[in-house]
Amino acid sequence: MKPMLARFANDESGATAIEYGLIAAGISIAIISVVNGLGSALNSKFSSISTQLK
Repeated sequence: MKPMLARFANDESGATAIEYGLIAAGISIAIISVVNGLGSALNSKFSSISTQLK
């Protein structure tokens, strides 16, 4: 039983997948926040142009 617990403690095969998942989540959050900010800026710009055209 003790060797099996030691082998389980030393196994790092799942850690890489978790790290990649965290990196992908961080990148997606950054992309969403940039697109959201850009969308708000474009919306205000188009609203301004629409008001000036009327």
